[in-house]
Formats: sequence, structure tokens, C-alpha cells
Amino acid sequence: MRFTTVLTAIVAVASPIFAADATTSESTATAATTGVPSPSAEAQLGTAISQGCYSSWGDLFHFGTSVYNSRGSCATTNCTDAGYKVAAMTGGNQCWCGNEYPPTDTRAADSKCNIGCAGYPQEACGGFANNIEYFSVFNTGLSLEVSNSEDNTTSTSASGTGTGTVVASSTITSGGHTSVVYVTPTASSKPKSSSSNLGGIIAGVVVGVVVLLAIAGGLFFFMRRRKNREIEEEHRRNAAVSAFMKPPGSSGGYSVDTDARMDPVMAQRRLSSGSIADNQDYSRRILRVTNA
Repeated sequence: MRFTTVLTAIVAVASPIFAADATTSESTATAATTGVPSPSAEAQLGTAISQGCYSSWGDLFHFGTSVYNSRGSCATTNCTDAGYKVAAMTGGNQCWCGNEYPPTDTRAADSKCNIGCAGYPQEACGGFANNIEYFSVFNTGLSLEVSNSEDNTTSTSASGTGTGTVVASSTITSGGHTSVVYVTPTASSKPKSSSSNLGGIIAGVVVGVVVLLAIAGGLFFFMRRRKNREIEEEHRRNAAVSAFMKPPGSSGGYSVDTDARMDPVMAQRRLSSGSIADNQDYSRRILRVTNA
């Protein structure tokens, strides 16, 4: 009886200790499996294979941000469906695509990529430490012949103004993990050379002069043709008036019809030598008797 009592007491005291140890072990195991980077391996067709952790995105471009981001959604779905050979994740929720791996001189230890994916926290989707952003890079399985972009020494920093500069804008929490969303500024465009500007100005001036000359020439010919038309019209009017005033067959001047009552001899007389009476017939001579 005494032995049983002692054994019961020992079990009662040890149970909380074992329970606490089990809870601690489970928590440690859960923490240890969050943000685990995929081991680098040789690329294979048809499978998204990790190619390591990089501190630069190289020639990759930001494909999108999602709370469901993971290797499957980014590398297997987004980039592969779009026809890109390379995929990368960073910040936990960002997906990047392209056709070249980042520069070889930006390759970092796999442990640098330790941020859990927003859609699958147990898997690493990039990392961030000491103001440097890291990218988990994968071959999408579309091609085995993929090269690295040109080497550079610019790292992705959270401050600064050079290439690779990122600015933290917001955070997204999913599955107990907080992911940072970064916005990458675009590079300024190269200014145009002064020679090209000068050539454009000269070309514009020449074209303007040619247009003005064409307009002036067209106006000159229009006015000249209009004047010629006016001269021709005036000539036709004068000819019509002359034809009316001088019918064919006449020797000149107006044609006057001769009154049949007039004496031909009298008709040839000047108007100033006399006039005739309207009530007298001058068509024949009248014999007059006079006393001699």
C-alpha cells in the first residue's frame, strides 16, 4: 500500500515536467521548420528545382505579390505558364520571373533565405538581413540551359539610390508570419544627346520653309490665273458689244431702216437741211402747176 502511494506521487510530479518538455520540443520543431530553404540541385525538365539564394534579382522582374505565394504558385504556375525559365521569391509574398539567373557574384549561403512563404510558411521565400534582400531562385523546368546575368557588385539595400534599391512599403501577415512588401524604383531613362535634338530642329526648319514656299507659289499661280480669266471675260464682253453694234455686211456704224414714205433723194440729205411732215407722202413726186 505504501509503495503504491509513493509511485502515484512520483508520477503526479513527473507528468507536468514531461508535458512541458513535449510542448517545448513540438514548438521547437515547428519553429525549426519555418522558412526552410530548398536545397540547391541540378535543374531538371518539368520540375521547379532550387538554384540557391541570391542577394540580387539581376534581370528578373517583379511578376506580382500574393498572400498565397510559394514555390508552387510562383515557379510552377506563374512563371512557367508565362514561359519564363527562372523564378524567384522574396519578402515571403513576392514572385519574380525571367530567363536568367542573378549574377554569380551575388550568390549567398542558402541560410540567408529564411523568410517563410506567405502561402506555405514552412518553405523559404527569400530573406532579409543587414539591409540586404535575398531571393530564393528556382529553375522552372522549361530549359536546362540557363545562364547568369552579367556580374555586378550592387546589392539590394533598403536604403540608397543605386540599382537594387528597395523601399519597404507595407507588411502582410499570413499563417503567423509577417512578410514585407518592397517596391523597386525604376531606373531613370538616358537623356537624349544634343546632336539628335539639333538635327530635329534643323529638319523642322527646312520642312517649314518648304511648306511656306509651296503656299506662296500656289497663291501666286492662283492670282495669275484669276487675272487671266478676268481679261478673257472682258474681251468676250467687248466682242459681244462690237458684234451687236456692227452686224455682218454693214460698212460701219448703226444700220438704220429707211422709211418707205421718204423720197430717196430726200433721204440722202442731211438732217440739218430740213425736215419732213408726218402727214405727207414722199414716196412719189407730185406735179405742181405754177404760173409761168
